[in-house]
Amino acid sequence: MPRRILYLNDVIDIEIFQKIQDDIAEATGISIITVDYKGKPATKHSKCSEFCKLMRKNERFSELCEKCDSRGGLEAARLEKPYIYRCHKGLVDFATPIIVNGQYLGSVMAGQVLTEEEDLDLENIVNGKDNFKNLEEKEELLKAYKKLPVFKFERIQSIANMMFHISNYIVEEAVLKMAQKELNDKNIKFIEAKKERAELEKEYEACKLKALQAQINPHFLFNVLNSISALAIIEEAPKTQEVIFNLSNMLRYTLKKADKVVSIEEELKYIESYLALQKVRFGDRLNYEIDVSDNVKNHKIPFMSIQTFVENSIVHGLEGKEEGGIINIFSKEDEDSYTLCIKDNGTGITENILNGLKDELEYRYGKDLDKIGINNVNKRMAKYYGDDYKIEIESKVREGTLVKIIFKKDK
Repeated sequence: MPRRILYLNDVIDIEIFQKIQDDIAEATGISIITVDYKGKPATKHSKCSEFCKLMRKNERFSELCEKCDSRGGLEAARLEKPYIYRCHKGLVDFATPIIVNGQYLGSVMAGQVLTEEEDLDLENIVNGKDNFKNLEEKEELLKAYKKLPVFKFERIQSIANMMFHISNYIVEEAVLKMAQKELNDKNIKFIEAKKERAELEKEYEACKLKALQAQINPHFLFNVLNSISALAIIEEAPKTQEVIFNLSNMLRYTLKKADKVVSIEEELKYIESYLALQKVRFGDRLNYEIDVSDNVKNHKIPFMSIQTFVENSIVHGLEGKEEGGIINIFSKEDEDSYTLCIKDNGTGITENILNGLKDELEYRYGKDLDKIGINNVNKRMAKYYGDDYKIEIESKVREGTLVKIIFKKDK
């Protein structure tokens, strides 16, 4: 799993960090600024010396100052500890790296002081020349130079180490709080999902899931739950929430509407949730369109009559087709009847199997009513409508299948 990339501005509250930096600068007499991993300032300068202000205003010297900051920060990051050095004007500066879990986030740059020990062996990180414009400029800088604070080297080391520990502690604590918040957010989502699951299980126990067991293919539920599990790992939550929502709608519908006659509109809402879940599994290989008139939507139909044909379109029509396909659910109307159509552009049905299905549809009574499939739908439709309905199936191999459920209009 790739390591998460952290950025200083996202981890700490810059305003609070600035106040801490100002207080440390005031207490120690040291000039301080914090920069990100690119060397870009994250805070404003605290207690910047008059000498360095003049140097940084000068275009010729400012470039050398920035080089010192950049190289000092990089060296501190490489060493993973405070790095003390001399700038191009001989002032003592130091860089303290901010490192969290091995990742360099930036540095606290400080110094702008002189040392009591004149013979101190410190690296001149950038060599500079006294390239003064005129005598007046030189005298102004010399006057400011004499005002620079003078520290013992031991004190500079102590301040550098103190700032290293304080800044890293602050950032590490901030990162820890971020991680804890993310964990808490995930726990809340987990608890909500668990609660939803408990409610569904309670509903399951109350209704004994008789209708669900009779109507929904267990393999379908298994595939959907696998898809939910995979999505939960891959992404944060939005798609997973949608999957759970659709599955919940399906379960509630099958629990509450079992053995009832429902409107085609209610059936189509269930089918839409079913197809949305199947789309999670098949991705771009499955597309669907539903365009049914209000007249047909208001028509009554035995519970779960349409699902069998839609499921057949997927399992026997599109699943074996590498490029997938589309399912169209639409309606037609003439003087005497309404027709609900379920059409796919799948692999189609062979002539022998198609003839067998047509024979079964002609025989509406007498067989086992608990059998799942087209026979089941046909018998329940016959029980409710008698002879005032018809189911027709048309199909061509490699072209697709069209199922028509035809209802006679009330005279």
